[in-house]
Amino acid sequence: MTTTDTPRPVDAGSVQALSRRRPRGGRDGGLRRAVPATTLLWVLAALYGLPVLWFVLSSFKPAGDLFSLPLTVVPHHPTLSGYKAAWDSANFSQYFINTALVCVITTILTVGVSCCTGYALAKYDNRWLKAFFLCILATTMLPSEVMLAPEFLVVRDLGLYNSFGGIILPAVLTATGCFMFRQFFLTVPDELVEAARIDGARELSIFLRIMVPISRPIMLTLAILSFQWRWNDYIWPLLMLNDPNKFTVQIGIQSLVGAQNINWSVLLGGSVISMIPLILVFLVFQRYVMSADINAGLKD
Repeated sequence: MTTTDTPRPVDAGSVQALSRRRPRGGRDGGLRRAVPATTLLWVLAALYGLPVLWFVLSSFKPAGDLFSLPLTVVPHHPTLSGYKAAWDSANFSQYFINTALVCVITTILTVGVSCCTGYALAKYDNRWLKAFFLCILATTMLPSEVMLAPEFLVVRDLGLYNSFGGIILPAVLTATGCFMFRQFFLTVPDELVEAARIDGARELSIFLRIMVPISRPIMLTLAILSFQWRWNDYIWPLLMLNDPNKFTVQIGIQSLVGAQNINWSVLLGGSVISMIPLILVFLVFQRYVMSADINAGLKD
């Protein structure tokens, strides 16, 4: 015997009451709330973007037009002479190779060491680890200039002066990277680790097969930051290197500055050339960071 449910009659009064309770203009209200925030973002984008735009466009101006009055943003006679002179006057090809080698190796080591350190600080309960974490955070309170002298002495005594190793090793462990990974791994439920241990997984297997894959967004974020830090680093390579064949890009740009005068057209061209790899790295990796799901694989 088959039964069918008959639809219940709809009360017209209840429908009218429900329509009266429903807020009118919900879409308009959301639009009104979004307008001030969007306007503020556009204002901030203009404040940050206009100087960069002026800087890039000025690199296409002849040297005589940079300080001519009235100042103009768009070059009247655009030219690539500044870029050509900068590339010819400095060995940029060698500088790019040296800097890329330092940045890639340092970034890989920084991400790996920070991931291991952050996992240990987050998932192992030990008072000495907590004290060690406080010591790592304390290094952020010291200006980098204060640590230059002792770091230089240590690297020199290790025989790494005037070598890429002397630039790479001091930059591997960063307080920012350890803090980022520790805070991320604290959000991972301990039940996930305990379940893996019950299933017979070893600590190294848990770290490599569970923790490392779910921390990919943090790894990519730190990789972008680390690459940017090392690419823009100037003081430490200047202290460590005295061989022109090992100079990095930032030292190469400094060589464009003369002792008596500065050719601003050449300097602007060299500066824009040095920015291109950073822009490419960000454009390639930012979509992975923005689209990645940090909570992937974590379900209650």
